[in-house]
Amino acid sequence: MAKVLVPLAIGFEEIEAVSIIDVLRRAGINVVVAAVGKELTVQGANEIIVKADLNIKDVDINTLDMIVLPGGLGGTDILAADETVQNALKFMNDKNKLIGAICAAPFALNKAGVLSKKYTCYPSIEEQIRLDGYTDKSAVIEDGNIMTSRGPSTAICFGLEIVKKLVGDEMYEQLKAGLLADFCK
Repeated sequence: MAKVLVPLAIGFEEIEAVSIIDVLRRAGINVVVAAVGKELTVQGANEIIVKADLNIKDVDINTLDMIVLPGGLGGTDILAADETVQNALKFMNDKNKLIGAICAAPFALNKAGVLSKKYTCYPSIEEQIRLDGYTDKSAVIEDGNIMTSRGPSTAICFGLEIVKKLVGDEMYEQLKAGLLADFCK
């Protein structure tokens, strides 16, 4: 069974985090939700509180198949500044393991030096990253081991693309139909 880490920092975008966690768990993927900070309860950008499974410092990154960062400006800034998260991103990239980021979170990938050439993100965040390689023409971009997505409305499609990558086309199609996600490519 694939194992995916979703780190949550204060100010994370709730729609993105919960949609990704939900879609991946529906596919039977072991999703570990880790708090970046002292408390296991993490408040999102819209004041929704989510309880993490453990602290980011207690995650064994050697056991992961993928790390996926939800966006939200406040949460992204913390992910970009947190040494544990940044080291995990570099480790995963060095091992050519999958890394995902949605909305503002590609900024944290760029800070770690792991953002691929082609990417997408929330409109205007590319100005803080780099314009070269950015596109707003797709909900999800895959370039090498890096997957990026645009924002809250693309979170289900992003989750489904991760499922396709980790579990396969059959589960992707099954979940896509069950979620009524015909709008996903």
